[in-house]
Amino acid sequence: MDILNKIQHYREEEENLKWEGTFAEYLDIVRERPEVAQTAHSRIYNMIRDAGVEEVDGKKHYRFFENQIYGLEDALERLVEEYFHSAAKRLDVKKRILLLMGPVSGGKSTLVTMLKRGLEQYSKNDNGAVYCIKGCPMHEDPLHLIPHHLREDFKKETGIRVEGNLSPLNLMRLEKEYGGRIEDVMVERVIFSEDRRCGIGTFSPSDPKSQDIADLTGSIDFSTIAEYGSESDPRAYRFDGELNKANRGLMEFQEMLKCDEKFLWHLLSLTQEGNFKAGRFALISADEMIVAHTNEAEYKSFIANKKNEALHSRIIVMPIPYNLKVSEEERIYDKMIRDSDISNVHIAPHALKIAAIFTVLTRLKESKKNGVDILKKMKLYDGQSVEGFNTQDVEEMKKEYQDEGMNGIDPRYVINRISSAIIRKQLTSINALDVLRSIKDGLDQHASISKEDRERYMNYISVARKEYDEIAKKEVQKAFVYSYEESAKTLMDNYLDNVEAYCNKNKLRDPLTGEEMNPDEKLMRSIEEQIGISENAKKAFREEILIRISAYARKGKKFDYQSHERLREAIQKKLFADLKDVVKITTSTKTPDENQLKKVNEVIARLIEDHGYNSTSANELLRYVGSLLNR
Repeated sequence: MDILNKIQHYREEEENLKWEGTFAEYLDIVRERPEVAQTAHSRIYNMIRDAGVEEVDGKKHYRFFENQIYGLEDALERLVEEYFHSAAKRLDVKKRILLLMGPVSGGKSTLVTMLKRGLEQYSKNDNGAVYCIKGCPMHEDPLHLIPHHLREDFKKETGIRVEGNLSPLNLMRLEKEYGGRIEDVMVERVIFSEDRRCGIGTFSPSDPKSQDIADLTGSIDFSTIAEYGSESDPRAYRFDGELNKANRGLMEFQEMLKCDEKFLWHLLSLTQEGNFKAGRFALISADEMIVAHTNEAEYKSFIANKKNEALHSRIIVMPIPYNLKVSEEERIYDKMIRDSDISNVHIAPHALKIAAIFTVLTRLKESKKNGVDILKKMKLYDGQSVEGFNTQDVEEMKKEYQDEGMNGIDPRYVINRISSAIIRKQLTSINALDVLRSIKDGLDQHASISKEDRERYMNYISVARKEYDEIAKKEVQKAFVYSYEESAKTLMDNYLDNVEAYCNKNKLRDPLTGEEMNPDEKLMRSIEEQIGISENAKKAFREEILIRISAYARKGKKFDYQSHERLREAIQKKLFADLKDVVKITTSTKTPDENQLKKVNEVIARLIEDHGYNSTSANELLRYVGSLLNR
């Protein structure tokens, strides 16, 4: 089997990464590749940066988070630059716990999981290689072996600053196993692995009455007391707490703010001084990033408690709000469906988009800007053009509220409602109306939604439904117009002849009678009005068209039906307006004649071939649009 070959290849790769040598040999590696001596924060920052960073519309886009986290570019840039980058430079934020704060299902856990999996992979690369004192349960940095009085000389020689003290266990081993000869101490390369508890740890608080501090800092191995004679002998201690095992990497502190106070005390000295107390030993040095996550309500409760004041200043809070872009929300649903067991169900085009429109609307706050309703704001946030507004306006809107995106409907609710609709009705195909109906039905059962919010959300369902009505009509319009493509081209040529005559102040000649005529103002306006060109703007629009035709001619290209996006839209709308009666008849007639049936079949074929529908959803769309036109 191919999978067995891949497993063997993976095992060989792991074997090839192994390295073992003396401290003297390790120093040669450090001189050649100083990055192996980087701190935990620096390693994480470089891991993200090495995956690739692009500048898109003035915003940094980190490829490390691609295809997993959507629509959180601003939050990620703040996280990487304000926390990881600063901590990598050994600035004071390195001495802070990173607390990700945001609503449920907003991506906090996904982000932490990505950092963990990323570190596991990065430690296999040369840039992320990690070396430790061989046999050390805490994977201690070999440079801790350098005596304090020689560290300044080492920094001058290599440019590397050494921080931290040798752990009690390795201090004893240095004397007993190596006779104090630092250069002979064995060093090995390690690969981070959460499963093997190497460099990555996770602490999850349980019942305070039963949970032991040993879960964090390790404990005495009572079975060895008789052998070593003392509880203060480091060989009688198990350095197997999460703080021990996560050394050199990352520790996730789940539900940190729900934790008993005694568990948080250890974090005070670990974050500020880089060490913690365990057993009857001197302070133990540890170099690790601590990341926790919580929601807004828990955080407010935490800071309101005066007992926690000492920890307040040790925490850097990074808000992780919900995504506020419809297109990115759609990608979240698409990913969640692909990862589920309903991926074989046909989801009609725009079904997820309409769900995303509803969801994003619940997360937005009304703008204080004149002329911006919540629907326009949603479109502007998604990068769509709205007449009268630009990117500067969008940036100003984003600054209006600090907590925008911290409330609203979460992605899991939407996927649960889609799943519910599919399973309950045994559907093999689901469309936008099915999704909206299921979301609406579920709001009554959503315990955490207030009556006021429920009414507001019901209104947003109506808004999303209206958006779908427009999209559905356009979709059928395109499919119908395709069947009348020759008519569209003829109408386009006729319009362009009239525009040319109008701009050049010429007359047109009737092809049949030969008589001269003025440009057909009624025809031109009937097309231009389809895309909202006002009477005052018509001259500028027509001149723009003429300039585009000239530009095409200079390049030896033919100006055709596809050459101007807005004009093509206007032609399609005009033709569709003229064809509305045909659409009404063909979609609502129970016994269509042969010609009507042929037209319907052409449109259904077009929807399936070019627009991603199947026969069920295409027929449903046609019937729905027919009912809209007949109202």
